[in-house]
Amino acid sequence: MRALPPEFTPYAWAPSTEELAARAGLDPVEIVRFDGNVPPLPLPSSRPGAIAAALSEINTYPHGGYPHIHEAIADYAGVEPENVVLGAGADDLIMLVARAYAGPGDVVAIPPEPTYPVFRVAANLAGATVGDDAPVLTFACRPGNPFGDLPPLPEARPLAVDEAYFEYSGGETALPLLDDGVIVIRTFSKAFAMAGARIGYLLADPGTAAALAAHQAPAQVSTLSVALALAALRTPPDVTPVIEERERLAQELRGLGFEPLPSRANFVYVPTEDGAAVSERLLRRGCVVRVQPGGIRISVRDREDDDLLLSALAGEPAPPSRSARSVRATAETTVRIRLGLDGAGRVRVGAGGGLYDHLLEQLAFHGGLDLVLEGTGDWETGEHHVAEDAAIALGEAIDRTLGDRRGIARYGSAVVPMDDALARAAVDLGGRRGAEIALAADPGLARHMLESLANAARMTLHVSAEGRDAHHVAEAAFKAVGRALREASREDGAELPSTKGLM
Repeated sequence: MRALPPEFTPYAWAPSTEELAARAGLDPVEIVRFDGNVPPLPLPSSRPGAIAAALSEINTYPHGGYPHIHEAIADYAGVEPENVVLGAGADDLIMLVARAYAGPGDVVAIPPEPTYPVFRVAANLAGATVGDDAPVLTFACRPGNPFGDLPPLPEARPLAVDEAYFEYSGGETALPLLDDGVIVIRTFSKAFAMAGARIGYLLADPGTAAALAAHQAPAQVSTLSVALALAALRTPPDVTPVIEERERLAQELRGLGFEPLPSRANFVYVPTEDGAAVSERLLRRGCVVRVQPGGIRISVRDREDDDLLLSALAGEPAPPSRSARSVRATAETTVRIRLGLDGAGRVRVGAGGGLYDHLLEQLAFHGGLDLVLEGTGDWETGEHHVAEDAAIALGEAIDRTLGDRRGIARYGSAVVPMDDALARAAVDLGGRRGAEIALAADPGLARHMLESLANAARMTLHVSAEGRDAHHVAEAAFKAVGRALREASREDGAELPSTKGLM
């Protein structure tokens, strides 16, 4: 076995969520990762139906390669299929370029430290050393990691430019230089939210692309990953909300006395002399950031998660204990929940369920809950799975926040009148599952959602609603359930007598 250079250090992954949770004394679902530079949820295109055809042929090899993905990438990037080379993520492509150009005794130039460590790893694994003396290959990173900056491109050729964060950069790219000895490396891990699929691509002039492809193993990526990438390319992500949140996060950080650097990526770098200490303090609140030389790097998530981190940085008290974070994943859906039982009706529901999202919003708002519910689902078979799993996920989160249920009022009831509908609801949070739901008109899945909610929350639920319009009947019912739940979950400190013992 060829010896690696004495200075070689393999790439070091961040600790697992479970390890970090154990260190902080938290449940793994309470850990929020601001260290991976990936979106908090998959794109809607990453649904099980997207890989159904590929799964039906998982027993075969991709005979003939992957022509459709080359065409789709070419359309997205504005090049020709002959310019495209697939790889198992940008890391695999960085390794490919390094071993294609460099070998023992060669020199590879990389960006100044701190930079993405895989550049150095790739050079060393190829047998080369890292330096600036007559390099056979030069790597660049735009936007840069960990700063999010746009450094000038080196004049050296051949030049491989890592554009993993291209989508967030405002269109900055080295793509026009393909015919001038430049290779562009991109990934589906960041904006396309497919880090677990391990798929990326590089763009080069046709001759260089063909030569690089010759250095690869056959069938270098999974057919399942290709299917997911094809689905994502049909509706490319809109990163505008991420960019807007990046700027808001930076402004809020400045308000706390920090000086985050301007960023053209989906993260911000915050200079600080005590990055390790700040990181440990944040971990105790469940927030994981990446410690970098001279600072910390914070991935941009969404307003609610980012506000959690800002609150921890500001030294504010932790949120009430009756709160929960959870993820429910099935073959059909993925639903992420953030729930505060003692909230103020701050609600955002986005499972893609249309009317059913609206019904859950009404329940949470009238229940005084703080709720963020986000999800993706399999719409090929209709709205059943999305609506059902969203209700189950909410019920499971309610059950989690109630804990052992000691000291709660247990019983609650409410009457909600609307213009043409009237609903009554009664809740028992004693721990028994049961639902008696009578809706005079049902828009489709309202009754089933309430039954699913009651079962998952381990509560007994009685609901009756009358009226002419199915939408209003269901809406009144969900409002009534929310108000009854608020009353039943109220903490009064009393031990409630029961024929089965004390609650």
